[in-house]
Amino acid sequence: MKLKQRLVLLAILFVIFIFTKVFLIDNLDTSAANREDQRAFHRMMASLHVELDPRLDHTLQSPWEIAAQWVVPREVYPEETPELGAVMHAMTTKKIIKADVGYKGTQLKALLILEGGQKVVFKPKRYARDYVVEGEPYAGYDRHNAEVAAFHLDRILGFRRAPLVVGRFVNLRTEIKPVATEQLLGTFMTVGNNTCFYGKCYYCRETEPACADGDIMEGSVTLWLPDVWPLQKHRHPWGRTYREGKLARWEYDESYCDAVKKTSPYDSGPRLLDIIDTAIFDYLIGNADRHHYESFQDDEGASMLILLDNAKSFGNPALDERSILAPLYQCCIIRVSTWNRLNYLKNGVLKSALKTAMLHDPISPVLSDPHLDALDQRLLSILATVKQCTDQFGPDVVLVEDRMTLSHL
Repeated sequence: MKLKQRLVLLAILFVIFIFTKVFLIDNLDTSAANREDQRAFHRMMASLHVELDPRLDHTLQSPWEIAAQWVVPREVYPEETPELGAVMHAMTTKKIIKADVGYKGTQLKALLILEGGQKVVFKPKRYARDYVVEGEPYAGYDRHNAEVAAFHLDRILGFRRAPLVVGRFVNLRTEIKPVATEQLLGTFMTVGNNTCFYGKCYYCRETEPACADGDIMEGSVTLWLPDVWPLQKHRHPWGRTYREGKLARWEYDESYCDAVKKTSPYDSGPRLLDIIDTAIFDYLIGNADRHHYESFQDDEGASMLILLDNAKSFGNPALDERSILAPLYQCCIIRVSTWNRLNYLKNGVLKSALKTAMLHDPISPVLSDPHLDALDQRLLSILATVKQCTDQFGPDVVLVEDRMTLSHL
């Protein structure tokens, strides 16, 4: 063989060696990442059951101090939380020392201060579990049970971006009225034999109060995030106009995502992938009302999109509002870890996991069976949407690695 031919052969072999090495390394890395995703999934499934137990591992700290220490820029609570049951037990049992009207917003809520100084948001029951909210996908009152279910779904998806929520029964006559501010107390009334209140909010009306069963009112309590983590509000790039006959740009411009990718904070960092995670989360719960979202202040797009205010969810199990998925099908990208988790949850696992996670909540059963069935059906739609994207653009473009090291030090 001539020298020139030998050199060409050696060059070809060298190129093959390099490509093989790169391919093997990539495969090893991908396999390692997939194995970690699988281990994380099994850890989550093993910890689904949360016993509401007052005992704390850290006896020198209050449950509120423990929960406050959990919060970091990319998580509200860590993956492993042996004290979660104790914190949630405190949320549902600690004495209410002050009650006030809720913070600004469109829906009825009350701001409670629990023993130890912890703020929680109380959302009252407005509908029976099997009530179907007709009309627009964002119609109706807030659903307190939706907040509970959304928190547990956040755990199951591995996002850990939703504040802690648990159901609670309160006695309006003995627990709320004696510690209520004049502003809240002025909205109390009696309807038949039931104690009611209508609070202060944009849509709060004296003619539409929330009523207890006698004096006992069912609701949800959401743990207030620590004041050392002030929030910043952002307009959602895929928000609706809420005006009949007027469409938002994303509703008619199929190339809208290209424009979003050129604007801060979606042009770099994790925020756009957070938006897509949130679209998947919202589609599963049927929440078409995320017109704004919150992150931590001065984060330059690095902190998480916090999954607050999920109560406009689980209204109609027969309505699968596909437009909620617009960030996913218009951008055609998704985190590999999210994609893996969704695949682990198919074949009925999602419904079973959520039912198990909510089983011991004080207001259980949290959801009706049609809503649980709808979750599995919507999951199939999400998986099919991602497949359409991978068929069109290829998995290397669609499936994005974005694993950020999280620290709770």
